[in-house]
Amino acid sequence: MLTAYGRTDIGPVRKANEDNFVSDESLRLFIVADGMGGHSAGEVASSLAVETIVGFIRRSESEHDGEFSWPYGIDPALTFASNRLRTAVHLANRRVFRAAEKHDEYTGMGTTVVSAFLAGSRLSVAHAGDSRAYLFSNGSLRRLTSDDTWEATVLAGQSDAPSKSASRHPLRHVLTNVLGARDTADVHVSEHELEGGEKILLCSDGLHGALDDQGLTELLASSDPLDVVVPRLIETALSRGGRDNVTAVLVQYDGK
Repeated sequence: MLTAYGRTDIGPVRKANEDNFVSDESLRLFIVADGMGGHSAGEVASSLAVETIVGFIRRSESEHDGEFSWPYGIDPALTFASNRLRTAVHLANRRVFRAAEKHDEYTGMGTTVVSAFLAGSRLSVAHAGDSRAYLFSNGSLRRLTSDDTWEATVLAGQSDAPSKSASRHPLRHVLTNVLGARDTADVHVSEHELEGGEKILLCSDGLHGALDDQGLTELLASSDPLDVVVPRLIETALSRGGRDNVTAVLVQYDGK
């Protein structure tokens, strides 16, 4: 059994909300996408990505249904569910990229994405960019994704770079991988076995940029209903100086 709740907030500065999310308990599919680009292109990019992922997950529901194809191949190391999610995110990248090519006002648009898909007790996570997935279990928090940012990739690989210098680097938050920027994107996929009692948090950087792991842990430890915890997460992020759009989807997994 699982329950879920999602919410987004425009924040105090932005004129538009470029985040989009899906929280679909019937599909057992959950997505957060954070778009970027001028002329509302960010909102378009995140919307197209979410719509495409949901569409492919619906079409590929049966393993024996021959009405869909695998244009990006099948990874034999992954389950059927994870291959579905991986393909869906690749298709989302292609759709956003092609939309940007066709419309001058969308040139340069893109979106991050983090998605979670449950098949039985198996959790599949696919992401690109710096929107994150966390797993909260037995009072402890574990991040399931790694940011595709200059700080997390390029700077992290420079062993001689002092951590304080890295934390002040002007390019530290620049994204190195998003959907729609190129005709192909790096889609990171991981699988996790759940036991029951876990909470899965998907969020945009508007949330995790304002709340550190300790802050998230304290809020997720609450036994309050999800529709109380999620607004509390967002309100706390904004009260601590969050200025971006803020989106969170929280899933409670209590067993098959």
